[in-house]
Amino acid sequence: MKVSSRTSQTIFLVIQLALLSLSAPAMAGSQTGQVTQILKRANDGLIYIYMTGQGSGRPSCAANTTYWMVKDENSVTGKQQLALLMSARATSQTITIIGANSCTRWGDGEDIDYVIW
Repeated sequence: MKVSSRTSQTIFLVIQLALLSLSAPAMAGSQTGQVTQILKRANDGLIYIYMTGQGSGRPSCAANTTYWMVKDENSVTGKQQLALLMSARATSQTITIIGANSCTRWGDGEDIDYVIW
């Protein structure tokens, strides 16, 4: 039986999400959709994003917000996350964000832990 490339990608994504759900913090938020906006503030370097789709499971510090924060835009990880987010935005690809269950970068925006593309 021949499996299409698209089917293989879908199966791989489902397996990744299943594995991440086992290791992600219990109360961390998540959201699947397309990146609609990436904002970068000049005065403090803050990077936050908006997505389509409905988020769920956010911690109390981010319960009333709809955006996600890059925790440390100056770190290697933060720069890698931004590159993935920009690529997903430019190509209109669907991604999944898994939160870190914390709001350290900004008081009411959950930090991004995983970017899954």
